[in-house]
Amino acid sequence: MLKIAAFISLFILSMGTSLAQTATTDSIPKFDPKVKSALNMVDQMAYQAALRYNDLEVAKDKLYSLIVRNPEDLRFMEALGSLYFESGQYTSAALVAMDILKLNDKNVGALEVASYALEQLGAFDRALPYYESLHLLTGDNFSLYKSAYLQYSMKRYAEAMNSLTMLMKVAKPDEKIGFAISDTETQQVDIKAAALNLKGMVFLDQNSKSEAKAAFTEALAIEPNFNQAKENIGKAN
Repeated sequence: MLKIAAFISLFILSMGTSLAQTATTDSIPKFDPKVKSALNMVDQMAYQAALRYNDLEVAKDKLYSLIVRNPEDLRFMEALGSLYFESGQYTSAALVAMDILKLNDKNVGALEVASYALEQLGAFDRALPYYESLHLLTGDNFSLYKSAYLQYSMKRYAEAMNSLTMLMKVAKPDEKIGFAISDTETQQVDIKAAALNLKGMVFLDQNSKSEAKAAFTEALAIEPNFNQAKENIGKAN
């Protein structure tokens, strides 16, 4: 199912005309400034009311009107992307975020939405550059870990190892990352332990069991109750 969703999303991404391009054409009606301001106010009030009553379809409809009328104001596109993202409509969220990034490639919120949404769609090769840009722009180590994980998932092992080496150098003692241990529970783990666990997984994929075991052992020395590392060390024996 995930592969099908990814295929559909990639087809849309390659075939569609971007919202950013559409919103800047000469076909947009020219409004008197006072009329435009009044229409904007009405649509924003309706948008807020729709959010209050959890009517997301109406909220999105009002945002589309605001986007077409105000193509220079990225706030409305950002709000639309967030609505799609929060409702799990990852294809739409990714498309909106990517359009925002065409206009401002340093928009942190759009980078976050694009990277995570594309990852959820299984489009790892498309998600990776956004995670990398997010790390370079913000210094966020979670994005660096996600970059390493996607590189590992695509079997780009040398790149994954480089990312993990960098992460272990810059990781802070109080940084944590969450690992799902059930449908409702998440285990918070030291990010350096998470990096060592992923390093062990890279070694396992390459059938280097002794190096993998050493990495898992080091991860457990930092986080003795790290469930995933406990499971992985058994695979290295």
